[in-house]
Amino acid sequence: MVVTFAHIFANWRHFAMILGIGQILSLCITGTSVISNKLALHQKETVPNFQSFLVYALLLVVYMPLTLARLGPRMVWENIKRRFYWYVLLAAVDVEGNYFVIKAYSYTSLLSCMLLDTWTLPCVMVLTYFLMKVRYRWAQILGVLMCLGGMGLLIKGDMDAGKNYKATDAVKGDMFMLIGATCYALSNTIEEFIVRHRPQYETVAWLGFFGTIINGVQMGIIEHETLRQMEWTKEVVGYTIGFGLVMFVLYSLAPFLFRMSSATFYNLSILTSDFYGLIFAKYMFHDRITAIYAGSFVMIVSGLLVYYVFPYKTPEHMARIPGFRTQIPGDFELNPGTGRMVAQNNSSDDEFSANSASLPVSKRSSVDYGSTKNQQNQTITTTIDDTSTRAPV
Repeated sequence: MVVTFAHIFANWRHFAMILGIGQILSLCITGTSVISNKLALHQKETVPNFQSFLVYALLLVVYMPLTLARLGPRMVWENIKRRFYWYVLLAAVDVEGNYFVIKAYSYTSLLSCMLLDTWTLPCVMVLTYFLMKVRYRWAQILGVLMCLGGMGLLIKGDMDAGKNYKATDAVKGDMFMLIGATCYALSNTIEEFIVRHRPQYETVAWLGFFGTIINGVQMGIIEHETLRQMEWTKEVVGYTIGFGLVMFVLYSLAPFLFRMSSATFYNLSILTSDFYGLIFAKYMFHDRITAIYAGSFVMIVSGLLVYYVFPYKTPEHMARIPGFRTQIPGDFELNPGTGRMVAQNNSSDDEFSANSASLPVSKRSSVDYGSTKNQQNQTITTTIDDTSTRAPV
């Protein structure tokens, strides 16, 4: 298979866009960690369910009215009537992932948390193999290994700097982290699958709706006494609001990256969050950033580039799971000829974003790296013809 530099860098703008979104999300994760640490200084006990409840409620308040306005009540009802259990599952695993990961830091060591947190990545790759029919190339496996190698350098730098702390209950904490990482993998994969069929804002709206209910019930059971005894200082209120806003940005942008790239690329991108955490620590706690940290960041970004330039083959269809076996108004359909998702109904206002930010390989998937020039021209012609037959926005 011959690959030219023209093929590799033909879509550098797309790579720059998804790389930028991925790093914004990574910064969001860093921001939530910093704010959580600040909250811990002003609180006797952590209240992860309460913090998450505000996020889900904000998603519900912002995106549900937008969904009803753009799609209409009938189209929204038809979707949720057939597929409500997938949105419930998405919200449940997301809520529990947040809860178990935060709790794990209270029991096990920092080294175990950092190592076990990477369990999300192989889980996502396995799940997308079956659910999205993804077939990874050897070069993409190499890119993943490079990113994990960069993460390994970050962990080594932390251990050399003496940042590890002893575990109070290592077995319990490790189990919590594995459960949380697995829940995150399920959440990322399910959300990617849904946003390949439905508009992003609708997916986030139902995540907020069911997340508010599930998280609210869990908060009432577990944290009601803690919340009653908590001292609500201006610092606690300010950091809590800040946490909610940062998480709102994270949940709003993530579906776009899932559609433009993949859940795997998302999890590779956020590996740099620990590096950004070091930058915060340098200015807040005067920590020293050594060369090993800079090397880890370069290695992770290089791994993302290797993962991107050799895209996996665009699947002709995704798994036909219950609820998604038949098309309903507002759905997108994967066009195997172009690798794009096409809106099936004029009422969907998300068609433009579906055509411009479709599958992970997007425009790259229309070029077979081993094909001849004539075959490439034929693919481009097919793309233009197909675009002309689509319903106007």
